[in-house]
Amino acid sequence: MQKRRRTLHKPMRLENLSPPTALSSRTNPTAPAGGSDSQPELIYGLHAVREAFRAGTRPLQRLLVLRTDRQFHDLVQLAKAQGVPVHIEPPQAFDRLAPGGTHQGVIALIAAKPYSTMEQILERANTRGEKPFLVLLDGVEDPHNLGAVLRTAEAAGVHGVFIPERRAVGLTSVVAKVSAGAIDHIAVGRVGNLIRLIQDLKEAGLWVYGVDPQAAKLHTDIDMTGPIALVLGGEGEGLRPGVLGECDDRIKIPMLGHIQSLNVSAAAAVTLFEAVR
Repeated sequence: MQKRRRTLHKPMRLENLSPPTALSSRTNPTAPAGGSDSQPELIYGLHAVREAFRAGTRPLQRLLVLRTDRQFHDLVQLAKAQGVPVHIEPPQAFDRLAPGGTHQGVIALIAAKPYSTMEQILERANTRGEKPFLVLLDGVEDPHNLGAVLRTAEAAGVHGVFIPERRAVGLTSVVAKVSAGAIDHIAVGRVGNLIRLIQDLKEAGLWVYGVDPQAAKLHTDIDMTGPIALVLGGEGEGLRPGVLGECDDRIKIPMLGHIQSLNVSAAAAVTLFEAVR
């Protein structure tokens, strides 16, 4: 397949604490608020819940806290300011709702995060007057890895992250917790065909680079100043051959030790902040 040639001047084609009203835990704390029949999602942990309140991108339906003391003061105040009911729940309720999770005595029920389309994510960059900077993930099945990538991507100024519908984890409560609230500040798209997405992104003027340990070029060898998308593979198998073949080029991170590859979240951090630099 003939590769596109990149030029340095390639034009873009995109144009004072009052007590909270604590609801009785005799009612179901996870029932949708206000008579809504929509199924809420759970997010837990101080950072994740705090950022959900601050972001304001998804309606919060209930806040469950272990106590209303100083540790939870700001969260209770945020809930009151936004009209979100507060529940005081016993420790066993948190352990039941977030089994195995580090909930830190706080859980929020929040509307499900909507996935964004390619057009919406590209428009996000255009509205900011910035060249599109995207991440595509192929087969990332560990929610901890996805959460870590979202956190890194948001910190690096990425406009959107795309994940496949199959062979990949979605936006779970664990992902939200590990992302430390980044999930509510970054757009996430979900696609049925990653190869077709790459084709569409190239038609829209982006250069697409696959991060591959076997690549000839280093990640520092390419021009990351233009509209770009970086494609990273999941645990174990890395990028599928068909996905790699559709990329404009392949890049690798130099490895000087005995270990010849990095975890996907670490690889994302290295490559994304090279682009920022």
